[in-house]
Amino acid sequence: MIKIYKKIQNPKLFITGLVLAIVITIADLYSKSVIFRILDNEIGQYIKVTGFFNLVKVLNTGVSFGMFNNLTYGTIILSAVAIIITIILVIWLSQIESKHMSIALGFVIGGAGGNIIDRIVNGAVADFLDFHIAGYHWPAFNLADTTISIGAAIMIFDEFILPRIKAKKENIEKSN
Repeated sequence: MIKIYKKIQNPKLFITGLVLAIVITIADLYSKSVIFRILDNEIGQYIKVTGFFNLVKVLNTGVSFGMFNNLTYGTIILSAVAIIITIILVIWLSQIESKHMSIALGFVIGGAGGNIIDRIVNGAVADFLDFHIAGYHWPAFNLADTTISIGAAIMIFDEFILPRIKAKKENIEKSN
């Protein structure tokens, strides 16, 4: 029999990542609730904040950039895929030894959790941040999307940039 569960490598990092994920999930769901309650009272359901930023009310039944919006059984399929990926990320979190990766995975898991709950409860993900310039709008997004992107950036930093910095530092120390 294949053993799926392995011992948690670093319980402190695992708990750190999970607590961060829970805080992000709660903050994401709360922010969506508050903004949508405010926008429900607005004509056109948007508020101009600056010349390049609005708060809007968008329900995204698809994924990033509205892809798969008209997918048959989209809520079920996309929720299932997101849940499977999140479980894999939690397993990965249980095996890491890096503080950066604990934080990165906490950000990604937390953002995924907010969007999963939103999709299951509402049948769509609530987006409300709308940045634009010269009539061009970036697709609306939310706090969960932001934390997923930040987590991915930290992962890239930890995997590709940090090792180069450490190697360079070691080479300098060796030459002195």
